[in-house]
Amino acid sequence: MRPGKGSRPRTRLRPAHEKAVEGFIVAVDRGRYTCLVGSVPVVAMKARELGRKGIVVGDRVALVGDVSGRPDTLARVVRVEERRSMLRRSADDTDDVERPVVANADQLVIVTALADPLPRPRMIDRLLVAAFDADIDPLLCLTKADLASPDELVAHYEPLGVPYIVVSKGGPLDELRGHLEDRISVLVGHSGVGKSTLVNALVPTADRAVSHVNVVTGRGRHTSTSAVALELPEGGWIIDTPGVRSFGLAHVHVETVLASFPDLNEATVECPKGCTHLGDGCALDRFVAEGHADPARLESLRRLLISREGGEDTP
Repeated sequence: MRPGKGSRPRTRLRPAHEKAVEGFIVAVDRGRYTCLVGSVPVVAMKARELGRKGIVVGDRVALVGDVSGRPDTLARVVRVEERRSMLRRSADDTDDVERPVVANADQLVIVTALADPLPRPRMIDRLLVAAFDADIDPLLCLTKADLASPDELVAHYEPLGVPYIVVSKGGPLDELRGHLEDRISVLVGHSGVGKSTLVNALVPTADRAVSHVNVVTGRGRHTSTSAVALELPEGGWIIDTPGVRSFGLAHVHVETVLASFPDLNEATVECPKGCTHLGDGCALDRFVAEGHADPARLESLRRLLISREGGEDTP
């Protein structure tokens, strides 16, 4: 036996942790996890036996150790409970590495400004695909209605059955609160669209930093640097996420992408075998030409499919 090596053989058995308590992950910061145990915030680290298993905001976990929540104490996350859903993204459409965003969300709130910055329908389409893939209900939240009319964007998505709400600066949020009540909702959108402003209005104690749009680039500045879950006064949770400029879908199968475009997918049954939906002979061209779907939707689908093959798509 080599010096320094113990005589006890290794085992694959792991402790059951039968006395572990349940926690809800509300924030993640450099290997430290803030969990709510009841109403007590507890800081924890990941137990070694979890290996590379990731832990994200929204996870339900089992904790052991000091769960008092006192300063300078540290518990251990020993188990991640089965997830109901997982919202994921990749760096781009050719990156095979999945990046979990949040776990156990019921609803994806796609926050889009009607002006300053201008809406980007292709980003909305990407997020609708992500919601479909994760089996999460989408909700389109159109902000800054005091600056521009929502009619054009509403007309674009209302036929798809995507629910939407329209809010103005300083306007009432009762309708939005009704959609969020007793649910776990994740807010996603570009920087500068008003996510943090909404969060601060919905949760007065949130104190999330608010960004401003660059007048030259038309883009917002990232103010939220990590996801955080906040409890709503009327019940339910909202998870604020950092502003995104891209949302890769490399992890989503092509069939799922097509299914996420229900206004177009039905026509693909008329496509020739092995159709890529990008070249001549695709039935989608005739379907759109006959007025059954919006040409902009077909363009969005094809740009997404091209991006998966290494082409460029600028949502």
